Amino acid sequence: MLSVVRVHLPSEIPIVGCEITPYVLLRLPTGVVSTDDVSEAAPADGYFMRYRIQSDRKVAICSVHPMEQATIQCLGCVKSKIPVAKSYHCSAKCFSDAWQHHRVLHERASSALNENGAEEEELFGRFGSTGSGVLSTTGSGSMSNLGQSPGLNNGPVPLYPSGTDKNSGETWYEVGRTRTYTPTADDIGHVLRFECVSVDAEKKVPVGPPTSIMTSRVIPAPTPTPRRLIQVNGDVLSHLDLDSQTSFGTFSVLSYNILADAYATSDAYSYCPTWALSWTYRRQNLMREIIGYHADIICLQEVQLNHFEDFFSPELDKHGYQALYKKRTTEVYTGAPHAIDGCATFFRRDKFSHVKKYEVEFNKAAQSLTDAIIPSTQRRVALSRLIKDNVALIAVLEAKFGNHGTDNPGKRQLLCVANTHVNVHQDLKDVKLWEVQTLLKGLEKIAVSADIPMLVCGDFNSVPGSSPHGLLAMGKVDQLHPDLAIDPLGILRPASKLTHQLPLVSAYSSFARMVGVGYDLEHQRRRMDPATNEPLFTNCTRDFTGTVDYIFYTADSLSVESLLELLDEESLRKDTALPSPEWSSDHIALLAEFRCKPRIRRSRIDG
Repeated sequence: MLSVVRVHLPSEIPIVGCEITPYVLLRLPTGVVSTDDVSEAAPADGYFMRYRIQSDRKVAICSVHPMEQATIQCLGCVKSKIPVAKSYHCSAKCFSDAWQHHRVLHERASSALNENGAEEEELFGRFGSTGSGVLSTTGSGSMSNLGQSPGLNNGPVPLYPSGTDKNSGETWYEVGRTRTYTPTADDIGHVLRFECVSVDAEKKVPVGPPTSIMTSRVIPAPTPTPRRLIQVNGDVLSHLDLDSQTSFGTFSVLSYNILADAYATSDAYSYCPTWALSWTYRRQNLMREIIGYHADIICLQEVQLNHFEDFFSPELDKHGYQALYKKRTTEVYTGAPHAIDGCATFFRRDKFSHVKKYEVEFNKAAQSLTDAIIPSTQRRVALSRLIKDNVALIAVLEAKFGNHGTDNPGKRQLLCVANTHVNVHQDLKDVKLWEVQTLLKGLEKIAVSADIPMLVCGDFNSVPGSSPHGLLAMGKVDQLHPDLAIDPLGILRPASKLTHQLPLVSAYSSFARMVGVGYDLEHQRRRMDPATNEPLFTNCTRDFTGTVDYIFYTADSLSVESLLELLDEESLRKDTALPSPEWSSDHIALLAEFRCKPRIRRSRIDG
């Protein structure tokens, strides 16, 4: 018959909004062991699996400190029909500190509430002789006593039936009957119990006792302080939220290496809690962050193919974004095909339309290069050094907001956005520089065909001062740069060819050029490296802290209006490093707002 071999949870700590899917190993009637579900619609030899999720919601939890059990409840909240979860506190001080918040809740919820002290005393009782409007449980403060206190049973009736465990006498409320469950705010502070049992399909009765596993208490998803958008003249605009809009004629670009799930292992990031490393948690946290920036163009790196198709593309489509994707090539890659990562570019359909897409595969460029300059006897060795499966995604977009106020108000406003991840080992400095040079040469060809503003975004795995950064920012590489000493294939010679004509400038260098004084300006300056005019870091792990991510723009056609503030390393170090429960990648997001400058030459590009 069908039986359960083992059940375990990917993470013992459940998070609000993050789906829980227990791992269930089944032994089929044939004797085969499988993780595939056996549903009632498709039974196996007359048996199927039945699931149930229960919660110990009978336990009251402090609304301020969700890991603490409640000992005090505000009856004003109960009488005002405010959600009962907001009425609980763990101590008199906790309640006292939140009292003004309660008063606001009561005033909003019930016009019948008087504001004189006598009625407050009648409603809330007194805690000892303090005169505070609180109601305490008995001296022991036990949860059962709180549950039985007079007046505390006026909360909402449970939506699901309860059941009593015959062995322990505990009461559990059923909250779901599926294999997966997504905790809600009502579950905060509560333990969940997952049960599964084999059922006779004909008799509809369980076969044997259920197998169960319990979680730790559900915790709320951490909410980091929102990062602010700061004008390059130093004026703070506002906290970013879903309602924020860029001013007319401007657009914003986000670049973010989100850390592919395949790389987010406990071995690599042992300092990060396992629940915060799980993809079910990180994808929700990343989406919340990305949507919160309200960028017009989003360039993501390390986006797995399956996550692009199943999550990012459909979710961002709901928020008005059109998606483009280029997965890495697979000549070196040996993992599961669906888990390969790549670059994803999204743009708001109400601000841009898609004109053209170019895909750069550095493997193909490596093949062409070796065929051209490497002797046939050495090509295999050369290709093993050059082929790294990296790609770049280049999108040509047309702005729908027009170019009003410029010298050519009627012309098309085009924009070229390059998104790449130069994922090359630090020892292969020649390969890294060659890939960046190859990308820039491709962009130069586009620039020749059209007078078009350009953005070059991504994770270049190159710190400020390195040869790839110098090539991007300065248009050339110093012929005495130490990186050029590593060139076993001769692909960088002569060094004089390592140039390009695109007037690229790093967007975040604008912070270094800000003038004036002020608290926010000084904070941003302290987060910049004065020697390189770049952020002190965009990647922060236990083993490495430095800048490898950039947004470059053509300074003759675009100007930086504002930048997303940088994070403080000290604040990140409280969780050792990135990723953390608050920030779900080992990189930080970069965002810049641009304005198109007036143009004179005529654009020419085919759709």
